[in-house]
Amino acid sequence: MSGTRLSDLEYTLDAACIARHPVSPRDSARMMVLHRKEDRVEHRFVRDLAEYLTPMDTLVLNRTRVVPARIDGLRFGDSRVADGLFIRACARRGDREVWLAALRYSKRFRVGDFIQLGVDRLELLARDGEYWEVGFAAGEPALVVLNRSGRTPIPPYIRQARCDDDGVETTDRCDYQTVFAAESDLASIAAPTAGLHFTPQLLQCIAQKGVARVEVELEVGPGTFKPVECAVIADHPMHTERFVIPPEAAEVLSRLPARSAGEAGGAGKAGRLVAVGTTTVRLLESMPRPLPPATAGTRSQTSILIEPGFQFQWTDALMTNFHLPRSTLLALVGAFAGLDRVKNLYGLAQREGYRFFSFGDAMLILE
Repeated sequence: MSGTRLSDLEYTLDAACIARHPVSPRDSARMMVLHRKEDRVEHRFVRDLAEYLTPMDTLVLNRTRVVPARIDGLRFGDSRVADGLFIRACARRGDREVWLAALRYSKRFRVGDFIQLGVDRLELLARDGEYWEVGFAAGEPALVVLNRSGRTPIPPYIRQARCDDDGVETTDRCDYQTVFAAESDLASIAAPTAGLHFTPQLLQCIAQKGVARVEVELEVGPGTFKPVECAVIADHPMHTERFVIPPEAAEVLSRLPARSAGEAGGAGKAGRLVAVGTTTVRLLESMPRPLPPATAGTRSQTSILIEPGFQFQWTDALMTNFHLPRSTLLALVGAFAGLDRVKNLYGLAQREGYRFFSFGDAMLILE
């Protein structure tokens, strides 16, 4: 590893570039295309993606589903505001589901408090480090409660950039979900945002070109938004995320041979593995190559940190969004394309009017 420093992940961002809402249709978002070897940049649209793919390529998507995990409630009895995020399921107590939740100003609450969340009432059962254990109604699946009374976990920087987010929950539920999201018990609290650009029409166009499509699943947790605060990024306490490679995906990936030294990301192979989003890269690069047959359908987890100097074993091309400063996501993209070059391109993107972050535009990084 290169010993990337926190200062290396800084760049100046005009707040006006933060996208508050997505474009419509989704694939009309702009797409900056970087050809790494030629150091050449094109300005295109996501709908043009198929032009850069060949029938030998494999497109890899994260099909995780975002749950309405945002808590926007009141403490029963005194109406004190209770807001935060449901994190993940952690236990069952009889027929009652228990989840971990992060509450803002959590020290104001105590065991036994009830939170009125829409038409539902939740109980604070115990502290678990920085989180609360929250009990749902007996016999009722937690996801049913969340879909009924939770809110879409739009990133806080988007909510802050909006003048008013009242009345947008209905559109957010649709906008902050990929069109290929699958039902699962792995409940993401943030979207794999590069995947938000795809439409059924674009996916059909890519399929008609003969490009293979593989879907994997990585559960996106709260750590994806955690800024790097350590002077050296290697000291950052990296978050852990669960993932699974479905049998149909494992079948395709297991056929790919091991790479020789120095081959990763190079040309001249049978085809490229085109990763859509940093979450997909995290999953892929957490796995050995070649992929063991026993991997199919097996649940695992990763706390991989990808920074400049990382040797990619799977990823040949990357489609991603424009990421926050001081983030491990920026470090990952910098590892793939060169951190100084990426920051220079972020400056160009701002001058060209690109939209940043979760609802923003895309970057396609090719060889």
